Amino acid sequence: MATKVYIVYYSMYGHVEKLAEEIKKGAASVEGVEAKLWQVPETLPEEALGKMSAPPKSDVPIITPNELADADGFVFGFPTRFGMMAAQFKAFLDATGGLWRTQQLAGKPAGIFYSTGSQGGGQETTPLTAITQLVHHGMIFVPIGYTFGAGMFEMEKVKGGSPYGAGTFAGDGSRQPSELELEQAFHQGKYIAAITKKLKGAA
Repeated sequence: MATKVYIVYYSMYGHVEKLAEEIKKGAASVEGVEAKLWQVPETLPEEALGKMSAPPKSDVPIITPNELADADGFVFGFPTRFGMMAAQFKAFLDATGGLWRTQQLAGKPAGIFYSTGSQGGGQETTPLTAITQLVHHGMIFVPIGYTFGAGMFEMEKVKGGSPYGAGTFAGDGSRQPSELELEQAFHQGKYIAAITKKLKGAA
């Protein structure tokens, strides 16, 4: 039976979604792993999104909290808002009380990826503060550490991400994830998928 890895994200301007697509490719590259992209519901009205110049959402399906129970492992992604996860993703996690009561996500591995506006904008605080959500569900946080190798030590180019997980800098919105950031995202997907598969096989 295939190991299911769900890449669940919120993306307003597309930066997080680009990372999610690479994470999915990385996860799917592991034999026996089925990787699937999901978006969490938008909480802002269309009028507000229009004023913020947010593009239309992609056709990636919207997940409901109970669908999380079907997965063996996760990679959760979101942009930062003042150094923490965006409210849209927090609202989705706030709706997982039923899963928490039954501890249906306990023991399942999960990674985190993110996008910030600037270098001091939360590349570490965003995933660090998000870990509390995993803890209450009894999930196993899987950081990438320094397994990405030399790419973790890049100093000449602007590069998002940290030992916590893959990341990108959106800047004023015009900057797109770099090749190195996308490679790190692919690595994260592959790394977490391999660990998820191992844990499922040991169960």
